[in-house]
Amino acid sequence: MQAPLSNEDIDRLARRRAGAKLGWYAHAAVYLVVNLFLFALSEFAMGQRRWSIYPMLGWGLGLVLHGVAVFLLGSGSGLRERMIEKERERLRRERDPG
Repeated sequence: MQAPLSNEDIDRLARRRAGAKLGWYAHAAVYLVVNLFLFALSEFAMGQRRWSIYPMLGWGLGLVLHGVAVFLLGSGSGLRERMIEKERERLRRERDPG
């Protein structure tokens, strides 16, 4: 079992999580603004072909992966902590097979 976190550890972890989430929100805001501009450019200034979908899909995949890293697999997330605990147990069993 892991030792309880000190107040300093809790503060450090909270700041790291908040910073990661703010980073994702900034990424999402830039994605939205840039892709709206590209859509308008492709729709109204460049003619018939709608090419803006390609950067939107590519960058959107990156945004989704960033979100998974921050919200699902980030430091201290429930999923990550459960996986770490399972690995600890597996390693303990390998070390002490009896």
